[in-house]
Amino acid sequence: MTRSTTDEAATPQLPSPKERRRLREAKSLSEEQVAAAVGVTRATVRSWETGRTSPRGRKRALYAKLIAPEPGALATTTPAAAMAAPAPVPTAPETDPESAAEPTPVPSAEPISEPAPEAFPEAAPAVKAMMVVVTEAATDADRDTGTDTEAEAVGERRLSPAEAFDELYARTAPGLVRQAYLLTGRRALARESVERAFQLAWHRWPEVAVDRDPAGWVRAAAYEYAMSPWHRLRRAHRHPDAPPTEPGKRALFDALLDLPPAYRRTLLLYDGIGLDLPETAAETEASTPAAAGRLMTARAAVAERLPELASAATPAEQSALLHDRLGGLARAEHVPVPQPARAVRTGSEDKARLWTRAAVAGVALLIAVTGLTLHTAPTHYEPPISPAERVGGVPPRGGPQKLTAQDLKLQKTLREQLAHGPERLIPQLR
Repeated sequence: MTRSTTDEAATPQLPSPKERRRLREAKSLSEEQVAAAVGVTRATVRSWETGRTSPRGRKRALYAKLIAPEPGALATTTPAAAMAAPAPVPTAPETDPESAAEPTPVPSAEPISEPAPEAFPEAAPAVKAMMVVVTEAATDADRDTGTDTEAEAVGERRLSPAEAFDELYARTAPGLVRQAYLLTGRRALARESVERAFQLAWHRWPEVAVDRDPAGWVRAAAYEYAMSPWHRLRRAHRHPDAPPTEPGKRALFDALLDLPPAYRRTLLLYDGIGLDLPETAAETEASTPAAAGRLMTARAAVAERLPELASAATPAEQSALLHDRLGGLARAEHVPVPQPARAVRTGSEDKARLWTRAAVAGVALLIAVTGLTLHTAPTHYEPPISPAERVGGVPPRGGPQKLTAQDLKLQKTLREQLAHGPERLIPQLR
């Protein structure tokens, strides 16, 4: 049965994979509940929320209906309001596993970026600029949302892809380098991670430009590259840089590097950047209870090094204190300045051209080798010649014995006389 164009047009649009998970957890739905309602397994739901696959047909419609936000929530939630939402603090896990995922709200913490007082409020205009960027991937549905009218009403200028990328890079790159330094303790690796992440973002700019959080997309890519275990094989990145000289910052620096990478990342995202618990769990690809457990374990480990953190009365005070200490540590260290945005874009384009040429050369080489093989290969089967082997166990060769000197003399005499001698051979006596 063929599918009509009306059915294809009626296919519901799904948000980004990270937004799908946030919407599901906002409705207090577990993966098992969604899987049971749609008729799939839990692994399939997790695959939908990580972006590996997407639902289709009836399952897509059911899934979109389950995670659809309430009308009131759509009217009140904006990118600026979502970024300015207070970050919750998880409570201690009890016997009920669901209770561990319910956080206690505390005042939001500003992210670690430069300049610190203006970086967090300016996040909303950056996202808005991404939404009005002119790309070839823009669709009619995007133009029907009213973004163009809204941009013209406030007198904003539509940005080209390169200008939008440069603006995102200028706003987030310096802060990301400091965040990557807290993750790795290596200044050169921090700068390299951020530049690689932005090169990947420019290579996939049509996808990044329409993402709900372009800065979060780049941050996740930079964190993944910075925390790759393969850097241990590189001589320049085997050991962290020298710690700060101030005792308090040195203790915090050592405590961070002693944490496992996943715990360190969770602590930085929640207490340093100010993400809420579901967003932290989504970015670290963990469940919300697991992210809460990592956060509390990391806080306890850091509190052993920082007495003032251990003396905090509430988790909210611990979060605020950790945010201040992490921000101070990131801003106090002299990290390298990333390259200009134009150089990053040029590097991404050069790398793409290099990989394209390498792929073309590989295909051409494969074709040449295949043609040479077809030309020189035999047209019929030739059985291989067995290698020579020594034969053993054969009896010695038989036959007459070796002639003596008398036998040889007689043989010679017979040969000489038979040809022209007498008919009868007369024996000669000595």
